[in-house]
Amino acid sequence: MRTRGMIGVLVLVFSVVIVFNIGASAKEGGKKAESLSTGLEDQTGIALTIYNVNLGLVKDQRELRIPKGTGELKFMDVASQIIPTSVHIKSLVNSDSLQILEQNYEYDLLNPQKLMDKYVGKEVKLYQKNPYTEREEVVTATLLSNNGGPIYKIGDEITIGYPGRVIFPGVPENLISKPTLVWLLENSLQSLQKIEASYLTNGINWRADYVVTLNDKDDRADLSGWVTIDNKSGTTYKDAKIKLVAGDVNRVKDEIAYKKGMMQFAEAATRPAPQFKEEEFFEYHIYTLQRPSTVKDNQTKQISLVNADDIPVKKELLYRGAAYYYYSTYGETISNQKVGVFLEIENKKDHNLGIPLPKGTVRVYKNDSEGSLQFVGEDSIDHTPKDEKVRVKLGDAFDVVGSRKQTDWKKIAYDTYEAAFEISLRNHKKEDVVVRVIEPIPGDWKMLSSSHAYKKTEAFTAEFNIPVPKDKETKLTYRVRMRF
Repeated sequence: MRTRGMIGVLVLVFSVVIVFNIGASAKEGGKKAESLSTGLEDQTGIALTIYNVNLGLVKDQRELRIPKGTGELKFMDVASQIIPTSVHIKSLVNSDSLQILEQNYEYDLLNPQKLMDKYVGKEVKLYQKNPYTEREEVVTATLLSNNGGPIYKIGDEITIGYPGRVIFPGVPENLISKPTLVWLLENSLQSLQKIEASYLTNGINWRADYVVTLNDKDDRADLSGWVTIDNKSGTTYKDAKIKLVAGDVNRVKDEIAYKKGMMQFAEAATRPAPQFKEEEFFEYHIYTLQRPSTVKDNQTKQISLVNADDIPVKKELLYRGAAYYYYSTYGETISNQKVGVFLEIENKKDHNLGIPLPKGTVRVYKNDSEGSLQFVGEDSIDHTPKDEKVRVKLGDAFDVVGSRKQTDWKKIAYDTYEAAFEISLRNHKKEDVVVRVIEPIPGDWKMLSSSHAYKKTEAFTAEFNIPVPKDKETKLTYRVRMRF
């Protein structure tokens, strides 16, 4: 019996020693670092790359002291339209000193509806001022429901539509005032830590807008290009290094979160130096702003992109037919067809351009007889490399009109047909013009006769350049044989 008692005492003492050692070890080696928050006050730099597909890449650098060990870091002031799966964090001091164990994106943002929902079943205070006695009254109530409106229990009574304002004792822990990234991380650095968080965000876009000012003869023009940045990503980027990527970047549609959510141009008296440096990047082009700039949330910002003076341009009057004309019997196919007005610019270095032009909108102006600038048309253009042409439709001519009629149509064989057309072009302007006529002739065709010279520019296209004197009419006639 005595031996058993001694053994029991030894086991108890040994167990206490083990428990004590485990506890001491946990306090020394497994101590967790305290939870930290970092905001814009810790930000040391930010870089913003904007793609013209409603996408931005943010690189946010911050400097802070993180306790050594394992703990939680709340990374605040990120874009509300962040794509959480794109987030990457690293240490700029020592890449091995920071390990990310877990990442969360907190977006349950504080608003009146959610605050009321979180306090359902809890006590709140209701404040009102009595309109008769002007006495302030505060009562304690239990919020029973917030479905379609608050329902309170005051004492033993249930009430709705209480006229006072609600006073809450505090903000629930699971509600935050701004979108926040929360990391569980392990830090081995004793000194100041410098980190960079990079992520993609929706809601930020850019486009190019161009202003073209024609001279009196419509053969020369001045061009100014602007970058318009539209930020609806949910945060402000202060003194950011801005890069713009022009190109058709592919995106996986299922990962894009579509959410609901111009400045006018003024003619500059002087032409400033280019603010963007352009360079090739992968299969795209990247434009780097040569100075920091702040892009505020819900702001549209414009920055000068390109300026070029005295550019040779070509104005063209175009009259275009339709393929279905050639399948019908003769008669009047269409009357008073519009003559389109186009402007063509060659993006060449010897034309004072020769730089890749991002897609955007081209707006064209011209001075009237009093020297006042007037708007004459606009069109959108695609990405245009150097040495390619920019073609802009301005509208339809007022004083140059066209009409056509089919003068003959007959079947020669089971697969062969002949058609004859007469196109009338009338010029009511004070100067001579040249109208380019494009006829989309289907099948295997041969021109049998024509009043004017033509070119077969494509397999199914015949083109004519028809001079039309001022206040005159010119008629183009031709006969074509087709097999289809």
